[in-house]
Parts: sequence; structure tokens; C-alpha cells
Amino acid sequence: MVTAGQRADAPVFTEVMDRIRAPRIGGGHPRTRPDHVLADRAYSSRQIRAYLRRRQIPHTIPEKRDQARHRMRRGTAGGRPPGFNREMYKRRHKIECRIGLLKQARGVATRFDKLAVRYEATVQLTLIRQAL
Repeated sequence: MVTAGQRADAPVFTEVMDRIRAPRIGGGHPRTRPDHVLADRAYSSRQIRAYLRRRQIPHTIPEKRDQARHRMRRGTAGGRPPGFNREMYKRRHKIECRIGLLKQARGVATRFDKLAVRYEATVQLTLIRQAL
């Protein structure tokens, strides 16, 4: 899903998750729920965590420092800190490296294209060119 360049990604997180369709190896309906979600601090909101819990999707998302301070300030009313598996979070490195490779293409990094369709095509062409 392509958003405006100045718009944050977190507000459209649920829409992106709802669009997931992973084909099954043996056939049948595609999977709509991932095995695990790895995300950075930008996706640490209560709404996103509640959405993932509601759909029973395990996730590894670090807590923002200001959220942690606010929770600590509230004392016992602040609740427990969200679970965080540091070893699982390290797996994000592969994805970040791939995105870094993708952004080596000037058209992808700068996003001069006004239309989302053209930008998506630029990303696809870049991926094809890098695969060759």
C-alpha cells in the first residue's frame, strides 16, 4: 500500500495487515494472518498492539521511551511492559538491508512520481533489475 510521502505508515497498518494474502503450499484459501510481526518503534501504539492481540498475531515491537516513562509514572495502574524478544527483533535486519538496497535506486528513494501506480511500477522494475 502506497501512502503520501509526508504521511506516516502507522495509521494504515491495519489496512496493510488486512490485505495480506499468502498462498498455501498445498492449495486452499490463502493465509491472512502472519506467523509473527516484527516492527520498529513507530508501530508501538496501543491501537496497533490491541489489533494484533485481537487477531492473535504474535509480535515483537519495542516500546517507545516516552511510553515506557508514562507507564512507569502511573505505577501499578500503568500495567506490565509489553513483551519484547531481543533475539527475534534482530531478524528485522534482513528486511532493513533489503529496503536499503531498494532505495539505492534514485526513483524509489526520492519518489518523484506523483501517482501511486507509477511509484509501484518503479519499485517493481527496481526489484526485477536487482534480481538479474
